[in-house]
Amino acid sequence: MKVWRALLLLSICLLSGCLVTFKDPIPANEPAPAHLLGQWSRVDEYGEEQFLEVTRSGSNLYRALSYVDSKDNTDSVEDFGFTVAHHGSRWYLSAGLPKSMGGNFALAGFEITDKDELVIYNLDVEHILQDMKEGALKGEKVDTEQGAGALVSSPLADVIAYLNDPANSDVFVEALRFSRVTSGEKQ
Repeated sequence: MKVWRALLLLSICLLSGCLVTFKDPIPANEPAPAHLLGQWSRVDEYGEEQFLEVTRSGSNLYRALSYVDSKDNTDSVEDFGFTVAHHGSRWYLSAGLPKSMGGNFALAGFEITDKDELVIYNLDVEHILQDMKEGALKGEKVDTEQGAGALVSSPLADVIAYLNDPANSDVFVEALRFSRVTSGEKQ
């Protein structure tokens, strides 16, 4: 599996065929929590150790570098930029997608637990499609090679209000769980 696909799991779930994208990105108006920066690791679904390094790349702009086993494994190194926002009790991140995936934006939720884990939540495509059908969000169903997807065209303020509504808390599905890498473990 190409590691950058695992990174896109920050907001989408390509492996299970679901894809939720958004017309609007999160603007770079807010800094990420300082504790997000640094190196994280997890064992992926193939039993390989995956690392995620999060750094600042500009004013309220961030960069995630992902690789399997070590940075020397250049075939696995992937890099993407993202922005964050904190609304209510939730943190969100937004990353641009390549044109081959529609060129829109992925959106994910994240939290840093008391156990120093970075948990990334993607959005349940079926839930989003149902809520679009009922008028809670504007958008359209998109058929992709991976399966049915959703392109949400509601303004970002409406999307955030929808995501922050406790009635919609089940729209989030845990996608990835990373642990903090201590200085003795760094690759």
